[in-house]
Amino acid sequence: MQNRMTLKMRFTLLLALCLSAVCTFAQVPNSPLRIIVIGAHPDDCDLGAGGIAAIYSAMGHKVKFVSMTNGDAGHQDMGGGELAQRRYRETQEVAKRLGITYDVLDNHDGELMPTLENRLVVIRKIREWKADLVIAPRTNDYHPDHRNTGVIVQDAAYLVIVPNVLSSVPPLTKNPVFLYFRDGFQRPNPFRPDIAIDITETLAKKVDGLDAHTSQFYEWLPWTRQDLASVPKDPVERKKWLLAAMEKRSSLTPEIKASVEKWYGPEKAAKIKSVEVFEICEYGRQPNPEEIKRLFPMLPR
Repeated sequence: MQNRMTLKMRFTLLLALCLSAVCTFAQVPNSPLRIIVIGAHPDDCDLGAGGIAAIYSAMGHKVKFVSMTNGDAGHQDMGGGELAQRRYRETQEVAKRLGITYDVLDNHDGELMPTLENRLVVIRKIREWKADLVIAPRTNDYHPDHRNTGVIVQDAAYLVIVPNVLSSVPPLTKNPVFLYFRDGFQRPNPFRPDIAIDITETLAKKVDGLDAHTSQFYEWLPWTRQDLASVPKDPVERKKWLLAAMEKRSSLTPEIKASVEKWYGPEKAAKIKSVEVFEICEYGRQPNPEEIKRLFPMLPR
C-alpha cells in the first residue's frame, strides 16, 4: 500500500513538473524583432522613430539607426572632420540612452547621391541586420540628402532578397516591410498615416535621446530659424524647451487621429497626445493588420 502511494505521489510530481515545463515553454517570447531605421543625418532617425525605438528596446527587440552622412556641414560655427567627430560622439550617446546601436556612414553632409555604391551599402546593412522592418524618409522633402536617402532605400527594397546582387552577403529569405517617416510635404502627394503608434508616455525618453544632439537641437537648428536666443542656457530648462517642441511636432492632425482610432479604438485614442506615424512603402512586403500588430507589439491586441 505504501509503495503504491509512493508511486502515485511520484507520478503526480512528475506530471506537475511536465505541466510546469510546458507552461514555461509557452511563455518564452518569440525571437526579437529586428528594426533598422535609415536617415540622412545623425539625428534624422531619432526625430522620426526615437519614440518607437525606445519602446522596442524596452521590450527586448533590436534596433539599429543608420545615418547616411556624417553630418559635417550641419553647424554655423564649425564643420568638416571636427564637426563629424562631434556628431558621431552624439550618436553614440543616443545609442546608450535609448538602448540601440547607431552607425554613421562617412559621406559628406549635403553631397549624398543615389549611387550604386551607396545602394549596395544599404543592402548590406539591411541584410546583415536581418531586418524585419525598415524605416526611411519619403523621396519628397526639402533636403537633397533626405530625398536621396529615400531613393537609395527604395532602390534597395527589392534587391535585399536577390542572391546575385551583393552575392558576398546572404540575401534575406523574405522581403522586410518598408515604411516612411512622417512628414508634412504635400506634393506630389501627401504623407499617408497608415500606422500610428502612441508615444505619449515615451516622449520624454525620446527627448532624452534628442538632447544628446547638442550641436543640432540647441545650436544649429535654432540658428537656421533665427531663434538661437530663445534656447535656455540651463541644461534642465533647455530639455524642457525641447520637450515642448517635440510635443507640438508629435501632435495629432485629423488624418492622424483617424489612424490612431483605427489602431487603438476611440476610447484609448482620446487619451493619446503624442504619436509617431508611418506610411507603408509599396516596394516592400505588404503587411495585413495582423502582421502589423506582430511588427508593432506595442499596439493593443
